[in-house]
Amino acid sequence: MTRLVPIAPSHQIAPLLDVYGEAAAAKRRRLLLGLALVVVAFVIAGLAAEVRPGTLWHKIGNFTGYFDRLLKLEDGARVWTDPREWFWGLTRWGRLLGETLLIAYVATLSGVVVAVAAAAPASRNMMPLALVRIVVRRVLEFCRTVPDIVFALIFVAAFGLGALPGVLALAIHTAGALGKLFAEIVENIEMGPVEGLASTGSGWLAQVRFGVIPQVLSNFTSYALLRFEINVRGATVIGFVGAGGIGEDLIVAIRKFFYSDVSAILLMIVATVMLIDMVSSRVRHRLLAMESRG
Repeated sequence: MTRLVPIAPSHQIAPLLDVYGEAAAAKRRRLLLGLALVVVAFVIAGLAAEVRPGTLWHKIGNFTGYFDRLLKLEDGARVWTDPREWFWGLTRWGRLLGETLLIAYVATLSGVVVAVAAAAPASRNMMPLALVRIVVRRVLEFCRTVPDIVFALIFVAAFGLGALPGVLALAIHTAGALGKLFAEIVENIEMGPVEGLASTGSGWLAQVRFGVIPQVLSNFTSYALLRFEINVRGATVIGFVGAGGIGEDLIVAIRKFFYSDVSAILLMIVATVMLIDMVSSRVRHRLLAMESRG
């Protein structure tokens, strides 16, 4: 069946088109103005920080030359021509890389426990006492604002060299970062189950346990896995200051210009992080799929 759509006369459409054109032009002007302000702020920030593009252009050869040296053995041959010489320290590096993974795992798990405990008290919909909420949020801000390598330096001075300072540094930073994310997730939950539990006389802890946790568990797990990937890289960096792991050997190789050792260690770290990323991404996607089906 054919349907006829009435079309208004042109003299009625013209004013509407003019209004639409003016609104679209105003929107484009606002967009261009915003982009111009971003560019101006970008240039001003670069000048204030003394970022000189000319230096990058003139010294880019030093950067590429360094990576070229990383791919050469002591005798000048390319590293892939003698893998045994390239990975001469594979046993030791593998053990230190395993220590790095353990540091990241223990730190992530410890930080997640603290972040889960702080999520509800830091959320507006679950914590009616403003003082408690403010204190918890400020503590979390402090934990994530101080860089983990600064925490590592403090703990190395306090507890000495080893894995313990690395675990403490990463755990504190993880608790601060995940605590904020978890609190925001809790603030976006459906409050119906929580209100239902409250109407039956359930206490605050019971409301969190049975009304909040089931709704946020998959998201919490997803963010925890992502944080584990970050902490593997972080555990490598804090090893530079003696907080355990493969970072100690990496910084020694960099300082002593053992170029082939640097490239071998970096290759092991990159391969490990890529493997962790693939596995954790698959797990995260499955969790999100399960949540969407539920």
